[in-house]
Amino acid sequence: MPLQLDEDAWHKILWGSVYVVGIIGSLWVYGIQQERIMSVPYGDDMFKTSVFLVFCNRFCAIWFAFAMTKIRGEEWQLKAPLVSYLIVSLSNVFASTCQYEALKYVSFPVQMLGKSFKMMPVMLWGMVISSKAYTVKEWAVAFFVTWGVTQFLLTGPIATESGENDDHTSNSVKGLLLLVLFLALDGITSPMQEKLFKEYQLSKYNQLLWVNTFSAIVSMTTLLTSGGLSDALGFIRMHPPLLGDAMTLSVSQVASQWFIYSQIKDFGALVFAATMNVRQLVSIITSYIKYGHFITGLQVLALGFVFAALFYKSYDGLTSETPDKKAEKAPLVPKEGIQNDADEASKDSKLSA
Repeated sequence: MPLQLDEDAWHKILWGSVYVVGIIGSLWVYGIQQERIMSVPYGDDMFKTSVFLVFCNRFCAIWFAFAMTKIRGEEWQLKAPLVSYLIVSLSNVFASTCQYEALKYVSFPVQMLGKSFKMMPVMLWGMVISSKAYTVKEWAVAFFVTWGVTQFLLTGPIATESGENDDHTSNSVKGLLLLVLFLALDGITSPMQEKLFKEYQLSKYNQLLWVNTFSAIVSMTTLLTSGGLSDALGFIRMHPPLLGDAMTLSVSQVASQWFIYSQIKDFGALVFAATMNVRQLVSIITSYIKYGHFITGLQVLALGFVFAALFYKSYDGLTSETPDKKAEKAPLVPKEGIQNDADEASKDSKLSA
């Protein structure tokens, strides 16, 4: 007897597939563009002003968040003290800058895997800032992921071939230090955002609007005081394709936020975590193929170890999910709103509301 599905089930399958493809696709483009801009020369010149990319991302995200507050009828006014937003924005901007800067010295797969180290800092900061408690199983998964990433870093080349000098050891050290700084700052950002959300009962898009607004202010101030803005604009005049690459980077990053928030709202954080595991694997494989990074057999084994731990974590979470957590969630925006967004994105080749 053929499986019978009602309209709601088909709707859930459809949008579940859209979210998965949207997240993986948009973040795939985002990863490819990161590596292209920061580690591949334009002519004979390397782009060095990574804060400019942070500003472009945040500026684009402001308009996205403002549009979503209007679509959902949410308040867009400030609801938390300015200093709270400023602290989150400072850590956010400089974490993102370190992430981009690292690509000058280490390959994108190393940057991507390095983010798995974030599990430990986020858990530790979560204990300090939000008094969170974690199970032995969660600590075990974090330990095995961290061990696997460490083995990957120690058993093969990790420096980018287009670093700022030919000393691969020096490039590796600089890149890893930047990744450590990124992880430390990003580890602070996530718990601070969560605390901000809970203490002041912010909607996700209200928080997104104002965190990105202050992040744009911080990044533009950095550009103006360091002379980075004139450097970036001068580079664009010499190499116009950079502008298109930066716009693609920003739009894909913003599009990923819409898909991510939609999937979490409709299907929960566990499904999102599983999707992100697939996304990481796809992005790493693509980078090795597209940019020809060398990888050793031991690094392949380390990769397998890391993703085995990550997929186990997702599988365990999904299979042990309680009935209450499986209850149907309200859609992020009305069905008509989602469809209008999809239509506009198709027409304009960007995320619109």
